[in-house]
Amino acid sequence: MAAPGENGRMTDAGEVELSYCVVNTSQRELMIRGLDAIASERASVPFATEVLVLDNGSRDGSAEAARAHSAVDRVLATGERRGKALNDSELLRHARGPFALLLNEDSELQPGATLALWKALRGDSRAALAGAALLRPGGARQPSAWRFPSPWTALAGALFLHRLVTVQSRGEHARRVDWNQSSALLVRTSAAAAVGYLDEDFFVYSDEVDFARRLHDAGWHSLYVPSARAVHHEQLATGSVPEARIVEFARNRDLYMRKHHSAAAARAVRWLTAFSYAVRALTATVLPGRDPRRFLTHVRASLHPERGRGLREAAAEYNRQT
Repeated sequence: MAAPGENGRMTDAGEVELSYCVVNTSQRELMIRGLDAIASERASVPFATEVLVLDNGSRDGSAEAARAHSAVDRVLATGERRGKALNDSELLRHARGPFALLLNEDSELQPGATLALWKALRGDSRAALAGAALLRPGGARQPSAWRFPSPWTALAGALFLHRLVTVQSRGEHARRVDWNQSSALLVRTSAAAAVGYLDEDFFVYSDEVDFARRLHDAGWHSLYVPSARAVHHEQLATGSVPEARIVEFARNRDLYMRKHHSAAAARAVRWLTAFSYAVRALTATVLPGRDPRRFLTHVRASLHPERGRGLREAAAEYNRQT
């Protein structure tokens, strides 16, 4: 039997096993591409699913496009720009399945990704999170799982050993990791509820790190599942990075350190991180085609995370314009 969904479509009336949860922020075309991939995935899995889209105050017709898409069962439109931790938490609260697949609007699931992530969590009763391997649009794999941040990982970064010491998204077999990027992250919803979902003090960036850390402290762990793949069309480390993103990135890294470590550890991470970016800036001054200004912005934001205009302020300004 089937029942009409919120958008008038026929959805499986059986018990939902997995909820696709998409947050979209003014990326209509990327969202549609991601929803097309979800539609293909949804048709291939042997269990009931639902698709939830939270539109984050977009003004480009995204909410209307989501409502019109054949794969979508429910659209939550915020009417204002909000933080990612808050939005992901709202989707997890609305998800009817015991598993919820958090997706950015710029994440495009590859065939079989849903089933691979689901099998990984179903097969490990103490795993709360399972992250997909993230691919660049050209097909190259990008780092997507890491050790928890600490002064030691910051030191590894300052010594340019981070790919060897900190990155954990390696190999071709599922493995335990500290945390995964949330661009394509399957969540056990009961575990998420037990720790109070994501911390809304993290507007964006480090929210999934803190989430994985609190789950870890509660006795859960995370898995990296390389057989599940998703193309990630945008990335902080590539292309032009607005200063607001860099400020927000540094701000929330510092918040994580102060929350889970000590004030002294947070200061150490600020200086070690600033040093690594200062070396990059110096190198960029002598290498052709490199611009040191982006790295210098990272230096300033790392040393003074309390200063500057981040994405939180940009969202507040955006909301005032409505």
